[in-house]
Amino acid sequence: MARDPGDLYQVTPGAPELDDVPMLYYLDGFIDAGGAGRLLTAHLLSALEHTEVARFDVDSLIDYRSRRPVMTFAKDHWENYEAPEISVSLLHDAEGSPFLLLSGPEPDHDWDSFITAVLTVATRLGVRLAVGFHGIPMGVPHTRPLGVTAHATRTDLVEGYRPLVDRLQVPGSAAALLELRMGEQGRAAVGFAVHVPHYLAQAAYPAAAVTLLESVQRAAGLSLPAEALREAAHRTDLEIARQVEGSEEVSEVVHALEQQYDAFAAGSDGGTLAEDAEHMPTAEELGAQFERFLAEQQGRGENPDA
Repeated sequence: MARDPGDLYQVTPGAPELDDVPMLYYLDGFIDAGGAGRLLTAHLLSALEHTEVARFDVDSLIDYRSRRPVMTFAKDHWENYEAPEISVSLLHDAEGSPFLLLSGPEPDHDWDSFITAVLTVATRLGVRLAVGFHGIPMGVPHTRPLGVTAHATRTDLVEGYRPLVDRLQVPGSAAALLELRMGEQGRAAVGFAVHVPHYLAQAAYPAAAVTLLESVQRAAGLSLPAEALREAAHRTDLEIARQVEGSEEVSEVVHALEQQYDAFAAGSDGGTLAEDAEHMPTAEELGAQFERFLAEQQGRGENPDA
């Protein structure tokens, strides 16, 4: 039986009256190669002051036995419980412009009711544009610019981005459903998927988060801080280079991907490997790759950095 969407959220008393603001969103639990979306979300919440303006009933949306929250045991007693939260925060960019950030674990059930609740909250808070983001695994080298696949409820929102494939079936997500429902209501929404080298998909890869940040801020018209994220990306890139140099097998793989990338880029007037439709994997191959990535994530539990 469907839940009443009104029971799933609460707008914080005294929440400001906003108008024509963008809402960024990232729901953890679906494909996020390199932890790109998770890293960007954590970066924004740590770099910018934020205030909670709405909260969702996480207890009724999450299966705790599937994704168990972390508890801390200290010597002879339980010391702490990290309760999951799905909330909307109000932040301001470097120019003082307000924007919202919806974040938390992806609901395990009641997707339609949850999305209806999100849309209601978005209307109440004056959202003009929703912007989602995450990472997807691709056969590209880390030594070349990362590509981005964009999708939206209006074609003008993704001008300058080439489509990944004509048609593709992949496992659904609450984030994708939100964009779909916004399109059905004639509302503006756009999503970005950064292409993460497949051999780095299970590690935290800040460079992918930097690429997402650049696409997100352009679409939302925001000026977002990037220094800390770029520094993390630089440190990680140095470590990746060290590990690649220390493994002849990995070096050969990266070199082969570089040759493919450069050949395809040269043949497509500077486009990236992921943008060259003629040489892209088929829809079935991409769908299978996403399925494998999801299975690997589930098999690793809730430790994406391991």
